[in-house]
Amino acid sequence: MPASVRIEYNVILSGEASRYSTLANQNCAAITCNPRGTRDRTLANRNDCSPKTAQESTATWRRAAWFLRHRPDLADNISFYEHGVGRRFLLAIPSRRRLERVLSYMLDEKEFLSPYGIRSLSKFHKKDPCIFNTDGVEHRVDYDPGESSTHLFGGNSNWRGPIWFPVNYLLIEALERYHHFYGDTFQIQCPTGSGRIMNLQQVANELGARLAGIFLPDATGRRPCHGDDARFASDPHWRDLVLFHEYFHGETGRGLGANHQTGWTALVIRYIADLARQRNRTV
Repeated sequence: MPASVRIEYNVILSGEASRYSTLANQNCAAITCNPRGTRDRTLANRNDCSPKTAQESTATWRRAAWFLRHRPDLADNISFYEHGVGRRFLLAIPSRRRLERVLSYMLDEKEFLSPYGIRSLSKFHKKDPCIFNTDGVEHRVDYDPGESSTHLFGGNSNWRGPIWFPVNYLLIEALERYHHFYGDTFQIQCPTGSGRIMNLQQVANELGARLAGIFLPDATGRRPCHGDDARFASDPHWRDLVLFHEYFHGETGRGLGANHQTGWTALVIRYIADLARQRNRTV
């Protein structure tokens, strides 16, 4: 037996995914947390997960044990130290069943899934906007896939439909971490209703390919990110110049906002490289 095991933690809070890892004594793998018969084996509200069972000197374990003892009302709704593939453990807010429900909406092309990634607002709100009135004033949230139709975001930004790379990158990273834990035991339709069954790594690859597609030229040389600007498709002085826009149209992939946003849009390089590797393997 190895002297220690690596424990992977997936934490998803407020739409952001972060990865934490720590080393703990191998005895922590012997925690006797018996599931209560729930399908997803959520190990919550367990007083037997005490610091003495794991390694008392490990701060993460101490905090987790405190959380289970003192906040059972919250702990009952999370995934905590489930046994996964290869003696791995998981700490995440959604249980497996909740994750399945979230993904069924996220991967629905009538909701969040665009040909070019995950939209920042569901397309459902195109026909069914969220409307409320207060003090005689109507406020509404519509699906707005391109430039903002209001001055709420400063005029050239919009989080009500377009595709943003920071959000998509974090979602893909979270899917990969979940696959690291669940392996092929977690499979889901992608897109929802298509009948195509994928594991979570395959879903992550699919989303990465859609993001890469924003920048890849078609047979005519046109790249979705450049819209209908013919210079970038046919002019020899322009066609190899690729702009890194701030965000992208939720339906067409056209670049919007600032056009030199390499701070986060350059994350696409990873997905283009992944596609290149896949193509080289099939040659």
